[in-house]
Amino acid sequence: MKMNNLLVVTLILFVMSACELKKEENKFQTRDALETIFARKSVRKYLPKPVEKEKLDILLKAGMAAPSGKDVRPWEFLVITDRVVLDSMAAALPYAKMLKDAPMAIVVCGDTTRSSYWYLDCSAATQNILLAAEALGLGAVWTATYPYPERMEVVRKYVVLPEQINSLCVIPVGYPALPHSPKNKWDEAKVHYNKW
Repeated sequence: MKMNNLLVVTLILFVMSACELKKEENKFQTRDALETIFARKSVRKYLPKPVEKEKLDILLKAGMAAPSGKDVRPWEFLVITDRVVLDSMAAALPYAKMLKDAPMAIVVCGDTTRSSYWYLDCSAATQNILLAAEALGLGAVWTATYPYPERMEVVRKYVVLPEQINSLCVIPVGYPALPHSPKNKWDEAKVHYNKW
């Protein structure tokens, strides 16, 4: 009888610890994949509230989960929280003015010595980051630096990138200051079956 009680107690403790681990993994409420894809939008106004380190880590892990040709993974991610750097890039980049309000940004870069098509792999990583931000209740927007030499030079100047590293984009990230609605981009005329 004592052995049965011990087994029951052990089983209960195991289930409780498994539930606690699962709870820790799901610390942040997220949406299902298709709901997130259709809800994604470009957010350009942010609350003056920092992004939690745990959420930042999820964004970076999502970026690194992207597909990569030959599994080369040429991406590099630069997290910018320095207010001076964010403000300087906001002033110098024509389509990234919202950096002045963003608490942080992720610069998605590619190592040109690892892949000649780094910008394709880094584009997939960028999309994953944008979708993860949406799923976590954050706002983000893709501001291109590649293929514009003058924009890439701005990033290189303020974050001192090594020569073989090129920036693809700067992603301002923060909590949305305004409600945003996604655009319905479905266009049946752009779908072709078997022939043009």
